[in-house]
Amino acid sequence: SAPGRFADYFVICGLDTETGLEPDELSGENFEQTPLRRTFKSKVLARYPENVEWNPFDQDAVGMLCMPKGLTFKTQADSREPQFHSFIITREDGSRTFGFSLTFFEEVTSKQICSAMQTLYHMHNAEYDILHTPPTNDKESCSSTGDCNGTSVSKLQRFNSYDISRDTLYVSKCICLITPMSFMKACKKVLEQLHQAVTSPQPPPLPLESYIYNILYEVPLPPAGRSLKFSGVYGPIICQRPSTSELPLFDFPVKEVFELLGVENVVQLFTCALLEFQILLYSQ
Repeated sequence: SAPGRFADYFVICGLDTETGLEPDELSGENFEQTPLRRTFKSKVLARYPENVEWNPFDQDAVGMLCMPKGLTFKTQADSREPQFHSFIITREDGSRTFGFSLTFFEEVTSKQICSAMQTLYHMHNAEYDILHTPPTNDKESCSSTGDCNGTSVSKLQRFNSYDISRDTLYVSKCICLITPMSFMKACKKVLEQLHQAVTSPQPPPLPLESYIYNILYEVPLPPAGRSLKFSGVYGPIICQRPSTSELPLFDFPVKEVFELLGVENVVQLFTCALLEFQILLYSQ
């Protein structure tokens, strides 16, 4: 049986520099897109501990759910704000385990990866020029009017480009907690403080490994009906577990549902749920 720890695994997902840039077939590779707009395969780079007997680690599921869109590349011209999301893994016996992921961007230091991205752009531009070069008899009219669609589109296409001598390349990376209960707010704070410690110019009070060890081995699950307070990197973190007589734990802000769907849609969803209609949510 599980010993009642707050978190079972700490996971890192991202770019495997040894395997390089692999197209992510699950995301529906589109070679017409510029290389920076394509998605590439991410890998589980590390996990701690290696395995726990009460919650076997599913590498394929965790890797896919941590980074469902695969690796994303950007340059200094793009927005690179961290993004947080959660997921649930349901096993065949109905048991559940919860995942909380913080995805951020870090600079690519591998020269091989930067060169590979540059090569992809050279190939993409060469193919694009072949496809969009006007016929020979149209070249004079294009040059005389100065308005050739092929040239103008090509310029637009190259606007979102990458030049190894000019641009800084960034790639998405993810840190994740796998937990037996859905303490969303607490896990989000843990991950945000860990990310802050990594990106801060000042080192944290203690080595990062000590905080990860603490959350994995020393912080227990709070008993039913009790709250728990433990130390993060930069401040205390509090979570509360409902008693057996209360509604089950749902640690997500209902406000976001109204912001995303609007009041009318939420009322309609609530009505459909009460009438036991089938509900399908579709999202990009």
